[in-house]
Amino acid sequence: QVQLVESGGGLVQAGGSLQLSCAASGSRFSIGVMGWYRQAPGKQRELVARITGGGSTNYADSVKGRFTISRDNAKNTVYLQMNSLKPEDTAVYYCNADVTMWSGTRIDYWGQGTQVTVSS
Repeated sequence: QVQLVESGGGLVQAGGSLQLSCAASGSRFSIGVMGWYRQAPGKQRELVARITGGGSTNYADSVKGRFTISRDNAKNTVYLQMNSLKPEDTAVYYCNADVTMWSGTRIDYWGQGTQVTVSS
């Protein structure tokens, strides 16, 4: 069994910064791609950023130049550094991991979500 635990959300003023963290706990697994998604009220879930095990990244156009995704494979943790935050970044942020158990079972895991609120 694997769990993704998120932390780092909160309330900030426009122009401020936050760093989100998501750590995978458990045993006997490996992790491929990890990513961050967000869902604002009344909106569909959207991909914010993703990162491969080798460090290749992709970003939504709306966050390019402001957000940075990174990972620490030794800690099974993915981070999202968010700078120059805007009110439109307000959403619940979810981390995601493509997990393969040593048995060969492949499962898409999601974190519990963390609220990011950016005030104007």
